[in-house]
This record gives sequence, C-alpha cells and structure tokens, in this order.
Amino acid sequence: MQKIELIRSRRKTIAIEVTRDLRVVVKAPYGVSEKEINRFIGEKADWIDKSLRKMQERQQEATKGEELTEQDIRLLVTRAKRIIPPMVDKYARMMGVTYGNITIRMQKSRWGSCSGKGNLNFNCLLMRAPDEITEYVVVHELCHRKEMNHSDRFWAEVEKIIPDYKERRKWLKDHGNELMRK
Repeated sequence: MQKIELIRSRRKTIAIEVTRDLRVVVKAPYGVSEKEINRFIGEKADWIDKSLRKMQERQQEATKGEELTEQDIRLLVTRAKRIIPPMVDKYARMMGVTYGNITIRMQKSRWGSCSGKGNLNFNCLLMRAPDEITEYVVVHELCHRKEMNHSDRFWAEVEKIIPDYKERRKWLKDHGNELMRK
C-alpha cells in the first residue's frame, strides 16, 4: 500500500490528492479522528489506485513528449503577454473586479493563480491550448477576486461568465498533460 501523507488544517472536509510525484496526500480538519480518516481512505481506495495508475501513465507519456527549447518558451511567453492581458482586462471589466500585476511564465503544474493581493499568474503553455481554454483560465483566476476558494459560490461566479466551464475544465484535465510537456 502507498504511504499516505496526512495534513491537518482548519478545513471543513477531508480531501485526498494524488500528486504529480505520486504521493498520496490526505487533508483533514483538526477535529476529525484517525479512525474517521482511515474509514474515508478505505472508501476511496479504488479511486486512489486508479489515480496513481493514471498519474504514472501521464509521467510516462510526458517523458515521450517533444522537448521545448528555450526559444520555444520565449515565443510562448511573448505571445501570452500579447494575448492574456487584454483578455484579463476585458473580463475584469465585465465582472466588475480589479487585479494587480499580471505575470506570465513557464510553470510546471499550474495554469494560473491569483494571490491575495490580486496579482495574477498565467502559464505561457496556455498558448498551446484552444482560445476558449485560455479564456476559462483567465475567468477562473478573476473569479478568485470575488471568492478566494473553490466553493459553490466560486463556481457560480465562473458559470455566470462561462456557462460551459465544466466542459472546458474537463478538456484541460484531459489534455493538460500534453500541453505541459516541456
């Protein structure tokens, strides 16, 4: 059985994550007993096994991928700097939110992020995705200006702007690994 890492925090629910480096991380609230956590892990054992296999396959696929050169990455960053800021500006005005700095760089595991100060980071590899996927990531990050979490309220904000966000999110999950190949 895979070694499981437990992280306790002030969260409300138990969650399990299989990381890119094939670690199984269980996040649980402080007040939940080990017995309850173990029961939850047992219920999710099939999902954990399936996720570990899928992550191993992704790693093997990624090693087969074409290598991006430094020049390729610079071109992607340049293109992203031309395309993403106007898109951010358009959607921020539409949503009535503000934002800080926009940073674009090569990232290994994230498509975008939003800091507590409203600074936005985007992965230059989004330029390898269809435009509607880049749009989804931009809107997703801007919605964090209203909800700094992934609650139902957050997803409702995303859906107001992108009604088909679930399909776009699924596309990114299904094809994101191909785009992440460096």
